[in-house]
Amino acid sequence: MPRFAANLSLLYMEHAFADRFEAAARDGFEAVEILFPYEHPAAEVAALLQRHGLQAVLINAPPGDFAAGERGLACLPGREAEFRASVEQALAYARAIACPRVHIMSGIVARESSRSVLKPLWLDNLRWAAEAAARMDLRLCIEPINARDMPGYFLNRQDQALELLAALAAPNVGLQMDWYHCQIVEGDVATKLRRAIAAGVLEHVQLAGVPDRQEPDEGELRVDYLLDLLDRLGYAGHVGCEYRPRAGTSAGLAWLQRFIDGARQ
Repeated sequence: MPRFAANLSLLYMEHAFADRFEAAARDGFEAVEILFPYEHPAAEVAALLQRHGLQAVLINAPPGDFAAGERGLACLPGREAEFRASVEQALAYARAIACPRVHIMSGIVARESSRSVLKPLWLDNLRWAAEAAARMDLRLCIEPINARDMPGYFLNRQDQALELLAALAAPNVGLQMDWYHCQIVEGDVATKLRRAIAAGVLEHVQLAGVPDRQEPDEGELRVDYLLDLLDRLGYAGHVGCEYRPRAGTSAGLAWLQRFIDGARQ
């Protein structure tokens, strides 16, 4: 059965940050994701994880000036030093909380720039990050994100990600496949999933309902089919629940209960 991780930056927002860990554990989660945990000391987060029997499976590297609209630094010319500092901060934090992987956000492409022009810079930055992560026995992932939610983002499609990963050829960098983003951009999610697994690059999976990024129990995606397909394809990683609940988080988990119950048997 799939293993699920609660995204504590979207789920359990009705609780204070420190209380979300207990709420997730109470609902049957054994793993969590946190987008940008850096305002909380790593020792505090590590203690919360240990206290509630949870594993952190994914954090994001700092994205730059988020309030100003920045969504990563990897493709931004002239920001290489800031990029490296953000990766170093993320890797140190991940190691301190025993989180095995870090998502490196690519960044927003300026109107006058093209992805082909920025690709060499992206590759140089990711190669440096991959080497830094390897020295700490950590893994990295990249994620295609839809342009409706994040206009101008450097990486939008699954085939783009596979091409970049092939060019990068770093064994500790893989694909973070969010079915919500994939469905909005291109659809045919099951085929994209099979390709990623066949290529040996699927590092992490996330889900949400489409089109409203709420519980995946209605809308365009047959999430039960995709989760069963993950099992048939032998995926052993986690599935991050990265959605915005329609009401309270716990009240909206009926869709997940059969999987949690099955994992306990």
